[in-house]
Amino acid sequence: MGYLGFYFDMTACIGCRTCQIACKDKNDLKVGTIFRQARTYEVGVYPAPGAYHYSGSCNHCAQPKCVEGCPTGAMHVAEDGTVQHDRAKCIGCRYCTWACPYGVPQFIKDLGKVGKCDGCKDLRDEGKNPVCVDACPMRALEWGDTDELKAKHGDTTSELAILPEASRTKPSLVIKAKRIAAQKDFRYKEV
Repeated sequence: MGYLGFYFDMTACIGCRTCQIACKDKNDLKVGTIFRQARTYEVGVYPAPGAYHYSGSCNHCAQPKCVEGCPTGAMHVAEDGTVQHDRAKCIGCRYCTWACPYGVPQFIKDLGKVGKCDGCKDLRDEGKNPVCVDACPMRALEWGDTDELKAKHGDTTSELAILPEASRTKPSLVIKAKRIAAQKDFRYKEV
């Protein structure tokens, strides 16, 4: 059995950011705080430029650097293997925000504490999907056991040119990537 995590079908994503908005709404996040972020990248150079979209949130890593960096145990690995955050234990030191190579934990100034994607644990406990999964009109996101997601979707990766090397944290992330997104020799920029 693999870890619980997200599947992202980059070939289906149209960059509408509905997943990002649904997450922001469910978590009642103020301007400037985003737990799931959809981004668009331009790659290559004229005469053969290209573009792709990437929707990312917490990767619920098998070797989470945010957990290693947290001095209070607020950032921890839960029984289901996902990376969770206990606001009651959080002292707002931001060590987790600096340690995560994906930039996932967000400091919430109004609270003086950190927050992050919890994979909608409350909804999953009720047998439901994370809100971003159900919100996606293209069905580009799924949640589940990563081994099962890999078996179901076939040719997948957790490596993209825009992401840190997967060996650093072993993210619970399965991506059906556009070929151009996985090629590290292309120049890219976020638009």
